[in-house]
Amino acid sequence: MYRPFKGAFAAAIVASVLIVAPAHASGFALRETSPGALGRAFAGDAAMADSASIVWANPAGMTRLDKFTVTGGAHLLFVNSGQTDTGTTRTIPGVPTAVPTGGGNGGNPFDPVILIPTLYAVMPVSDRLSLGMGINAPFGLKVEYDDGWFGRYDSLRSELVTYNVQPSVAYRINDFLSVGAGLDIQYIEADLSNALPNLSPLQPDGFLRIKGDDVSVGWNLGVLADLETMRFGIHYRSRVKHTLDGSLQISGLLGPLAAQNSDRDGKAPITMPDSLTFSAMVSPAEGWRILGSAEWVNWSVFDAIRVNVDGQTAVTSPQNYKDSWSFSLGGAHDFSDKVTARVGIAMDATPTTDMFRSTRVPDGDRTWLTTGLSWHASDSIEVRASYAHVFVTAENLDRADGFFEGTPAAIESHIRSRNTGNVNMIGADVTFHF
Repeated sequence: MYRPFKGAFAAAIVASVLIVAPAHASGFALRETSPGALGRAFAGDAAMADSASIVWANPAGMTRLDKFTVTGGAHLLFVNSGQTDTGTTRTIPGVPTAVPTGGGNGGNPFDPVILIPTLYAVMPVSDRLSLGMGINAPFGLKVEYDDGWFGRYDSLRSELVTYNVQPSVAYRINDFLSVGAGLDIQYIEADLSNALPNLSPLQPDGFLRIKGDDVSVGWNLGVLADLETMRFGIHYRSRVKHTLDGSLQISGLLGPLAAQNSDRDGKAPITMPDSLTFSAMVSPAEGWRILGSAEWVNWSVFDAIRVNVDGQTAVTSPQNYKDSWSFSLGGAHDFSDKVTARVGIAMDATPTTDMFRSTRVPDGDRTWLTTGLSWHASDSIEVRASYAHVFVTAENLDRADGFFEGTPAAIESHIRSRNTGNVNMIGADVTFHF
């Protein structure tokens, strides 16, 4: 007998960790972890240690902050994204030829303004030991297409909320070398939906909704070397293994399919990839800094989604991500004791492959152009503001998904689409030194 998890539940679970706006880093990771660092395209992140956000970028750098420091801020994202139908079809049981799915283009699936907040704190305990705490949102956004659009069997609404709390500690071994480590306590909550095809395209669609959440723990480790005019940082963040635990609701299926309408429990283990970042900062002259970073993400661990129902694997959904690199280059100049300007450029390569790309993951290679200013209002307060424009390469979607497989009612939905998008981003934060 057909299990509704075979096609629909697998797609929803996959989406719960793959929601991504074109503004993000490769795959489904968010770069929006430091509004001030946005102005230099996050170049030199693991080496700079110019705010409490170093807790996230490289906890070893906490030893370079000699006062109790708090940095809080937010990014505002303005996302322009859309899908163009290039021949999306569905099959009808017993009919040899697929027919157009039909429907509108879904509109811009992102909210007009997307807010991503951050908060960090660093407290020196001694001249060698520092403690820190970071709170941010490393994954998540809301993606919602118009009802009845041509890609409705792939996705309708996708909402993912994550919170990451990172307690950290750092130790200065000598004047040049520091080490640091932290825990990543990560909470995920997902609410996803998509349409389900009935036997005839003349019938109204069925509906699937999945809700689930999880808390899991990872870790990270960093090293910082400070050679006066040069500073180098290396930071490793471990993979985090999540198991989404929630409910699946299927409704609106008609005729022979009506027996599949249900409300059931399901679990899906998901491994977030580990990453390794290399950063450098060079000061060629007084008041000038040249910054660079390279980050490798072990996306190949994300090879498939395996969904478990009643203790057994009900389906395996291949993802076949490839490892990816991102590179950033930036600069900073102190015009005075109070004003600093920043510029940057970054390039992120997508880990997705053409045949597995989805409207839930309209991913493409990204190029960032950024700029920013900071103002030292006093010895204890610094305000930083940044702007970025992100160019996203247009990508084709050519994905087939099966529903009611292994039964006479088997239906295949084949989405063929062209995704385009770009992002404008504003970031601002305030750092207090006590």
